[in-house]
Formats: sequence, structure tokens, C-alpha cells
Amino acid sequence: MNVTSDAFGEKSGDLRQISGGDQKGRKPHQCGRLPFLIRRDGVWLYRGSPIRRKPMVCLFASALSRAADGAYWLRTPVEEGTIEVEDVPFVAVQLEWCGVGREQRLCFRTNIDQVVTAGPDHPILARWNVPLDACDSAPPPYLTVRQAEGELPLQARISRPVWYELAALAEPGCCEGQACLGVWSAGEFFPLALAPRGCREGNDEDDDC
Repeated sequence: MNVTSDAFGEKSGDLRQISGGDQKGRKPHQCGRLPFLIRRDGVWLYRGSPIRRKPMVCLFASALSRAADGAYWLRTPVEEGTIEVEDVPFVAVQLEWCGVGREQRLCFRTNIDQVVTAGPDHPILARWNVPLDACDSAPPPYLTVRQAEGELPLQARISRPVWYELAALAEPGCCEGQACLGVWSAGEFFPLALAPRGCREGNDEDDDC
């Protein structure tokens, strides 16, 4: 696979080749393991060097999928193969919200400028069965960005600053019979942490915590 980064002068012809330019009608070549790595901070590396052109990163990201066995695949019209991902491929770097309670909508922007609204199709997944004061040491939540049928979801790790913003919006609720703190988005409640003692849930009269 022939791709270059700023470290190699970013040869535009090579970049067009791997992105699929002028390759119509050909079946992708099976390449096995490709020399790509997506770091935990969302930076894409090729042979150890960052790909600094954001449009190219966005293009590659659009061709990314995750198979049922957990492997990450990069599929272009030219070549396809698996790549290494340290954590998850995306990072949620910005949060905007509107509304309150069940009418609230949480919109996240990822490091590739994709906007995702949390909801039934884009859940927020957190290790929420920990006390609120332990959240600083707990892993941050993750947001489902997209998921194809028969594949595992591609996720974004919610960055620490956005995680703090999200925690500030938390309100009492109930999940799996336990009182918790969480957030609403697009009519769905997402737990973030166990509720402190004395904090009563108040979002759903049908819940029994």
C-alpha cells in the first residue's frame, strides 16, 4: 500500500492511488495486515509517521469497518486489509446540547469533524457501576459512531474535557434496578455513574430503584 505523510513529502499521486483514484472497475487487492496504526489520541500513522492531511484521514476513516471478530478493516477501491487500533478509532472532542430531560439532545463532534447525536442508534456506553467520585480514575465513556449490519460498532472515546461537560449534565435516574446518574439524549437515558447515597432517582415513575 503506497501512502505517504508529511514526513515523506505527501506525494499527491501516491495518496490518490490508495484513496482509489483512477481505479474504477478493479476488485480490491487483499493485503493482509496494513502498516497503519490509529493511536489512542486519534492520530493516524503510516509506517510510524503521522498522516497530517486531515482530508486524507477523513477519507480513510470513511473506509473503516470492524468485523464481527473485532478486527479493524480498511477497505478502499484499490486495496483492503486489517489495521491496528490502540483503543477505538475516533475521539469525541466537542459537545453541544439543547433541550432538557427527555427532550435533550447531545451532539458530539469527533476528531474527523463528524457530528453524532447520541440516541438509540448511537448509544453512550460507560462503566457506570462506580461511585461518582471514582469517575476520574474510571475509563471515559464511549460513543457509537456507526455500525454496519453484521459488524461491530465503530466507537469514539469521549475525551476527558467532554466527559466533564457530560457529567455536569447528569441527573438522577435508574438502570438495571440501581439508582444512578446519567444523561438523556433523543429520548434515551444513558447511565454514567452510581448515584450518591440520598440521591433519589426521578426520571421514570415506572423504574424501581
